[in-house]
Amino acid sequence: MAIKVSGHNVDVTPALRDYAEKKLQKVQKFFGDRPVETEVVLKIQREQHVADITIQVGALLVRGQGRTDDMYASINMAVDRIERQIRKYKTRINRRMRKLGEQAIAEVSSGSDESQEVEEEDRVVKTKRFDVKPMSVDEAIMQMELLDHDFFVFRDDTTGEVSVVYRRKDGNYGLIQPEAR
Repeated sequence: MAIKVSGHNVDVTPALRDYAEKKLQKVQKFFGDRPVETEVVLKIQREQHVADITIQVGALLVRGQGRTDDMYASINMAVDRIERQIRKYKTRINRRMRKLGEQAIAEVSSGSDESQEVEEEDRVVKTKRFDVKPMSVDEAIMQMELLDHDFFVFRDDTTGEVSVVYRRKDGNYGLIQPEAR
């Protein structure tokens, strides 16, 4: 497991780095021998310690965030959230990983994640580009949940059209599909 630990407004001490690496070793068991890239960003926002952890296996992304008054507790919280998400979707993840085999999950959602700041108008502050890969609606919902986002853009594998799944306020999911003209 390749782990990159960085800090924003925080000095990442060797003890903090070792703690994060030790905690993340628990997650490795879910992915077997597959190469796992992990990025840990430690920062202080509004007098709270924040740990953002992103795990990438091929193009499958899992993200967790912890926000407390203690950096070690924030790391624990983020890892616990990631473990909970993986356990919740373990069967689907394993089935998908087996199905795609050694293709390293064929870049499910965000193969090349190019972000760039845009200073046009006051409303658009960031543009994010990514490969839109074909997948089913269920896979898109799973990926959205793993990333802990409120929506997810994907290419529907049955229609070939770009679609969006989103989390509704009532806890259910919505699907936005383009209408052919």
